[in-house]
Amino acid sequence: MATEIFFTTDEKKELFSLYRKLLKLSGDTLQKDDCKKLKTHLINAIQQNFIQRDIFGLNPIVKDMQTAVITAEEIGMRRASIIALMLHDSVRCGSYTLEQVQTDYGEDVARIIQGLIRIQELYTKSPTIESENFRNLLLTFAEDMRVILIMIADRVNVMRQIKNCENDEARRQVANEAAYLYAPLAHKLGLYKLKSELEDLSLKYTEKEVYYHIKDKLNETKASRDKYIASFIAPVQKKLEEAGLKFHIKGRTKSIHSIYQKMKKQRCPFEGVYDLFAIRVIFDSEQDKEKLECWQAYSIVTDMYQPNPKRLRDWLSVPKSNGYESLHITVMGPEGKWVEVQIRTERMDEIAERGLAAHWRYKGIKGESGLDEWLTSVREALESSDSNGLETMDQFKLDLYEDEVFVFTPKGDLFKLGKGATVLDFAFHIHSKLGCKCIGAKVNGKNAQLRQVLHSGDQVEIMTSNTQTPKQDWLNIVTTSKARTKIRQALKEMAAGQHDFAKETLERKFKNRKLEYDEAIMMRLIKRMGYKVVTDFYQAIANETIDINDILDKYIELQKKENDAHDEVVYRSAEGYNLQSPLLEETSNKEDVLVIDQNLKGLEFKLARCCNPIYGDDVFGFVSVTGGIKIHRTDCPNASDLRERFGYRIVKARWAGKSQGTQYPITLRVVGHDDIGIVTNITSIISKEMGITLRSISIDSHDGLFSGTLTVMVGDTGRLEALIKKLRTVKGVKQVSRN
Repeated sequence: MATEIFFTTDEKKELFSLYRKLLKLSGDTLQKDDCKKLKTHLINAIQQNFIQRDIFGLNPIVKDMQTAVITAEEIGMRRASIIALMLHDSVRCGSYTLEQVQTDYGEDVARIIQGLIRIQELYTKSPTIESENFRNLLLTFAEDMRVILIMIADRVNVMRQIKNCENDEARRQVANEAAYLYAPLAHKLGLYKLKSELEDLSLKYTEKEVYYHIKDKLNETKASRDKYIASFIAPVQKKLEEAGLKFHIKGRTKSIHSIYQKMKKQRCPFEGVYDLFAIRVIFDSEQDKEKLECWQAYSIVTDMYQPNPKRLRDWLSVPKSNGYESLHITVMGPEGKWVEVQIRTERMDEIAERGLAAHWRYKGIKGESGLDEWLTSVREALESSDSNGLETMDQFKLDLYEDEVFVFTPKGDLFKLGKGATVLDFAFHIHSKLGCKCIGAKVNGKNAQLRQVLHSGDQVEIMTSNTQTPKQDWLNIVTTSKARTKIRQALKEMAAGQHDFAKETLERKFKNRKLEYDEAIMMRLIKRMGYKVVTDFYQAIANETIDINDILDKYIELQKKENDAHDEVVYRSAEGYNLQSPLLEETSNKEDVLVIDQNLKGLEFKLARCCNPIYGDDVFGFVSVTGGIKIHRTDCPNASDLRERFGYRIVKARWAGKSQGTQYPITLRVVGHDDIGIVTNITSIISKEMGITLRSISIDSHDGLFSGTLTVMVGDTGRLEALIKKLRTVKGVKQVSRN
């Protein structure tokens, strides 16, 4: 009875249709009793009420079967992936164990299910991936690459099914993620058909008006476009037939998303995009004659129509890393219109449409093996970053979309690098030891610097020196994540060695002078000298920017002061202040009038630590991954980055009414002549100001100047500006600025 209630009438019809389709697509890969066992497990999970509908109300079994059809039909995966898709919900909810799966269906199925479940755990709070989990998610993918293929297929299916969903916010989040993560992944794998569908649907859900505007324009111009394509094709077709070639020609309109990107890039309306379509010439060739016939077609087309040499793309001679092979040319057609012509064979066309799946088939690999080489390259891309999740995701996104350059060694070995790669990138690409010793190169026989950008076809000979070591500014020279990671590792190792040497040198000097080394006094001295961390202090010794003898003199002076009864209380009390950051976090909406988004009041919010906004500042809200709202100043250093990458999480915010007595911590930086009297005057002015409290002060002097950091509690921007004006009037003060 529970099974009857679980499926609607329409879902039951679709279920049987999908079942028949899957049987046909899986061919002879299914083993005896697979279907019978699968049906038993699913019915059992339904009857025990283990399997639930998702946030969009989609039936999970129907949804998984739809996804299984996509993985089989579009990507070419068979038994292991289909069974894993159908069973992962049952295992996740405890109706079935991984050990049972391994016994009944094999290790392959169990491994895929394990990957799918780990990803599902990241989705428990919302239907979109939380930003700090991006790295974990991608590394989960890398355990078995079939998991990433299934996730792409699942996202395509979800995007197809939610067109009538009432939960607009959830749909928008899923659509943004599809464009940001899954479309680039599909692009990397050569799944161009699925990539275009993800991008188009994402545009449809996030910018509905733009999507339908372009769609309507395409429908309006379809008749004239078809007529033009026919007039362009006719003479080409005749010439190719006369040459005795077997082929067919089709016109392909660009995706709505790619048209929109061109409109934005060229800053023009729909009518200004000239290359709305491409002509595809597809040959039925024997594999050993493929290149010959493609270039023969190139010759015929360019004899008839004037080519644009800058728009020639030759992926026949050197295919893309995802296996894509084709010859792209842009020619001047009738009426003076530019037309893109793609020349390829049936084999190349299938690889272009189905990516890796077609690759496996044409390489003669049976089943779902043959992923090792590709797996290694993707895992390297994922594991190359030692930074946080968001930076990893950004780097990965860039790596997926950038073009490639092909560079030769003097021996003729070919290496593939991302567009914009430098000589230094190439050195690290070959070997990290070669990169660390690199002093330059000979590019095409001419001397070149480390930062010279390489181009396809360059022949590069790396020059090295045993005295060379990695430098900090190398990080600004390289563009690949692999080189950046290796440089950071080398710099850390060098710094660690230098710090140990500097510490040993300092301790040896103490012994030579017969001084007792007191760790506590040394830590206070390091802080007083302006070093926030001990490693910076030892690095300064290693760089010889400070003299060890000066350090010893200051140490003796500080030791003497602390042993004397008449210590200088002023300095000690100044250092004693501590910024009580919890007060910043507690700043809430109880008294302040902060209006967020559509005139909403009373929402919980926190003030961002990066810019410390106060009442009166121009602000905006940012919806954090935990669901809370962080308030930033509009001139916050992170504002432009947040708007560019997470525009959909930005909400309006403004102060209203009057400040209600709440105080906010503000850090001021004061620079002036080194005179204790000036510091006394500054503290005196602050103490006399109504509604302003001094929380901490830190003073450092150097070369006749002092630099002070003051933390004050202030109610609003009006009081803060008045205070800054008064401090600037103090004789000897050169500069006052808000951090």
